[in-house]
Amino acid sequence: MTTFALVGAGPGLGLACARRFGAAGHAVALLSRNAGHLGPLVAELNRDGIQARGYTADVLDPDSLVTALRRAGDELGPVEILQFSPVPRADFMKPVLDTGPADLDDPLAFSVKGPITCVNTVLPGMRALGRGTLLLVNGGSAVRPHPDRAGTSIAFAGESAYAAMLHDALAGENIHAAQLIVPGAIGPDSEHSSPSALAERLYSLHTDRDGFRYYAEPMPD
Repeated sequence: MTTFALVGAGPGLGLACARRFGAAGHAVALLSRNAGHLGPLVAELNRDGIQARGYTADVLDPDSLVTALRRAGDELGPVEILQFSPVPRADFMKPVLDTGPADLDDPLAFSVKGPITCVNTVLPGMRALGRGTLLLVNGGSAVRPHPDRAGTSIAFAGESAYAAMLHDALAGENIHAAQLIVPGAIGPDSEHSSPSALAERLYSLHTDRDGFRYYAEPMPD
């Protein structure tokens, strides 16, 4: 059995993705900095017959990410699919004219250094398997910078560049990197951006393995 590792586990999109990949036969590793989230999510997945474990890790603490992902691989099986979809903090989203150099430290650590740490940790296992999938989920400011959300706009641009380079550099090794842009809010009543619809879309990116950037729905005018 191989593992689906989710960085940014929560009761919405995270749980839906864990269910979808777990239903396909993967063990599930849930990573969250909020340890209180993990127990109920793991219990719910276990009730569905999915092997799942929770690991406390903070995206701003690289050592915790490395430790959690290595433990997941040791305890559940090698990580075949990594999904990086933590929710940025609200204080990352200052207007551009109110944003100073220090205001970018955490957004860049979160959205650029975080994915790099995770990928570098799981990549040796994917290479040993001979396959792997790297899934990154971003909001619309990754492709259309928003002047009121400067930190995430700048950091998401860096994350997008990194992921695009991964897509090209790893394609020959059967390791697929893909980015899903979710332009609007994620909600249960959304046709294309409900947790279940997004989980199905992300699973299809893993199985279809074609192209880099996809949109859950068209960007608004």
